[in-house]
Amino acid sequence: MKILTWNVNGLRSVLSKGLPKELLNFDIIMFQEIKTDTIPDELQNLGYEIYIYPAKRKGYAGTLTMTKIKPKNVLFGIGNEEFDSEGRNITLEFDEFYVINSYFPNAQHGLTRLDYKLSFNSQMEKFLSSLKKPKIICGDFNVAHKEIDIARPKDNVNNPGFTQQERDWMTHFLELGYIDAFRIFHKEPNRYSWWSYRFHAREKNIGWRIDYCVVSSDIVKRVKDCDIMDKIMGSDHAPVYLIIE
Repeated sequence: MKILTWNVNGLRSVLSKGLPKELLNFDIIMFQEIKTDTIPDELQNLGYEIYIYPAKRKGYAGTLTMTKIKPKNVLFGIGNEEFDSEGRNITLEFDEFYVINSYFPNAQHGLTRLDYKLSFNSQMEKFLSSLKKPKIICGDFNVAHKEIDIARPKDNVNNPGFTQQERDWMTHFLELGYIDAFRIFHKEPNRYSWWSYRFHAREKNIGWRIDYCVVSSDIVKRVKDCDIMDKIMGSDHAPVYLIIE
């Protein structure tokens, strides 16, 4: 199974530039920050079943999942209206595992949503523990976990996405028995999935790795590859893919 996740920062904006053909090689495609409440026509008739979970606030957040493999069940949200009103999670249940499309909150400038994000993280833990099969969680976690995951760590201490609280939670989460699949295959620095639109940051590769594919330890042996498709343009994020045997 070939899985792809991409924070598109506006699905219709990405589609207006043309959906990269490489994406259609994937069995499951998960978009975050779609900023729309309807499925665009361009995604119809591509051979995918499509599930959309928009935020109640128009033009904000939201997730959309496309799958060529019919799921047994689809769950929307994580069981808490405070977070589910922002359309942050779509879970597909298959015979052997779950595939979760997740868009974690941003702590925001001035850390005005840090407490909200940490509460979401806690609720997400509870939700995942309720799923009694192996789990694959892909999406924008909005945190650079370690210094290797950010181009300028010293300049970003206590900035949203690189606070000690967010990084500590990511450490705690992985210690629960989840594995950052990208780091199985890539130990090198200077690999990022998000770049600011300002100051030619992408051109200079001044980025952050905040988009992840995380797998539970009971499925990690089936992971064959995970990488960032940093040549794919259209968003300030790059897609990340995961291949499961």
